[in-house]
Amino acid sequence: MSKTETESSEVTASPPRDAFSTMRNEMERLFERFEHHFPLLPGFWSGTSGALVPSLDVRERDDAIVIEVDLPGVEEKDVSLTIANGNLTIRGEKKQSIEQKGENFYLSERTHGNFERTLRLPDSIDEAKIEAKFSNGVLQVTAKKNPGVVKAARKIEIKSAA
Repeated sequence: MSKTETESSEVTASPPRDAFSTMRNEMERLFERFEHHFPLLPGFWSGTSGALVPSLDVRERDDAIVIEVDLPGVEEKDVSLTIANGNLTIRGEKKQSIEQKGENFYLSERTHGNFERTLRLPDSIDEAKIEAKFSNGVLQVTAKKNPGVVKAARKIEIKSAA
């Protein structure tokens, strides 16, 4: 069966549904293009809304989907993963690394706070066979495919209302 005949095997992030979220996403996309031309500006971890958004890569192998998430400055104990109804959620906290008592900051560009990313996994993933490893600030999630799960698209006949 070709990929066009089977259920989608792509990982997708859920898009926002309300108008303000859509507008915010469009603004973030514009600022990302702007930051591309000025790469020294802050923004590695944050979207324009100020929310922490870790960067990630998703690739597909014959037997699995592999997700790598850059989490510099985050400790393994501060990261959690959950899977529910095909949605993989990565949550965590990047803690502030310095003591601020009695100090005046002239510039502070480093980010800290909570983050969350949710990815929709393909139906072919076996939720019981998802593994995660954390090393050197990179979270690697391997989601094994279930070879027996292939949902083929089928044509539905439309009958006249006679």
